[in-house]
Amino acid sequence: MSEKGMENNKVTVIGTIASEFTFSHAVYGEGFYQVDLLVNRLSEQADIIPLLVSERLIDVNRDYRGCTIEATGQFRSYNRHEGTKNRLVLSVFVRELNFMEEFTDYTKTNQIFLDGYICKEPIYRKTPLGREIADLLVAVNRPYGKSDYIPCISWGRNARFASGFTVGTRVMIWGRVQSREYTKKLSETECEKRIAYEVSVSKLECCE
Repeated sequence: MSEKGMENNKVTVIGTIASEFTFSHAVYGEGFYQVDLLVNRLSEQADIIPLLVSERLIDVNRDYRGCTIEATGQFRSYNRHEGTKNRLVLSVFVRELNFMEEFTDYTKTNQIFLDGYICKEPIYRKTPLGREIADLLVAVNRPYGKSDYIPCISWGRNARFASGFTVGTRVMIWGRVQSREYTKKLSETECEKRIAYEVSVSKLECCE
């Protein structure tokens, strides 16, 4: 991975491991495993963030639940085929991983920077209480012609600013990765609880 490729998509999360490792896929004989990380917010809430980790970084056969780690990498997406539809699946692709002692500075537990392009018209709306929200889908280029598609959500003044973006606008985004539970209606009688992942925007700049 070139340094340039790392610079436009960088995330650091600190939290406690909340699951065992499960096999995801292999590339050229290197196995990649998924594990859930519990990341505390400044409020009483927490986010469960999926990490994708190479077996070369950690012993994936051990149970590390409850251990505190710092993981640095990129927020990646891929399309998973589910029947006739594609579902966007997001996780933090870990490049560095460090075990830590007890951690208390929750202002630094969850940080992400993205430099990418608006690839879908922003959706601007107001809550019943009048709070402004704008949903963005940002394409962040990887080397070798690939891109990651990252959903972002902005609030207030940032949402008003983002509502004017057009497809193709280059943006820089600072924020944090968050998880959100929602109910997916599968049929008239069947619903399923799922977790969506997105970037909660704290700072936003237009580069054009």
